[in-house]
Amino acid sequence: MSVIDSLAKRRSYYQIDKTLPVDAAEIVKTIETVTELVPDAFNMKSARVIVALGDKHDALWDAIYDAFGGKVPRGKIDGFKAGAGTVLYFIDNTVVKGMQEKFALYAANFPIWANQANGMLQLSIWTALREMNVGANIQHYNPIIDEAVKELFDVPEEWQLIAQMPFGGIVAEPEPKPAEDISVRVKVF
Repeated sequence: MSVIDSLAKRRSYYQIDKTLPVDAAEIVKTIETVTELVPDAFNMKSARVIVALGDKHDALWDAIYDAFGGKVPRGKIDGFKAGAGTVLYFIDNTVVKGMQEKFALYAANFPIWANQANGMLQLSIWTALREMNVGANIQHYNPIIDEAVKELFDVPEEWQLIAQMPFGGIVAEPEPKPAEDISVRVKVF
């Protein structure tokens, strides 16, 4: 499958369940491999990932609901909890600060580059999951959930939560994407 084909298949799957088409160990191995392969500036390796499965996945979404004190509808949270797992994405700010000290001339850019690398990692894992016929979507309940996540997974203080990606078996395909006039976003000279 080409990169273009893989990206075209990658969608936001909101209707997911706990029935995975592949073994969870295969998903974890794929996440590990993708995390190793995704590039970042100066090879800083600031991205960190936690994969929550089973009871830990369920506890995460219960903690997210609790962190919002009922302000996010239970049904919405339960839709994410219905999945088989969640990938949590972090930036290790210890690494970023170390690079800023080592390469002071570029210090202001390292937080930007860490975010760019994390975004590439998110897209790459999301696409790799879809190649395995696993559906996923991306959520951003941080920073409101940061303390609950740190407590639940014993996350180091220096790790900054960036995003949450619930994944699972695909229950339903999303609506087709509407066509867009790409010339609005891509200019050629």
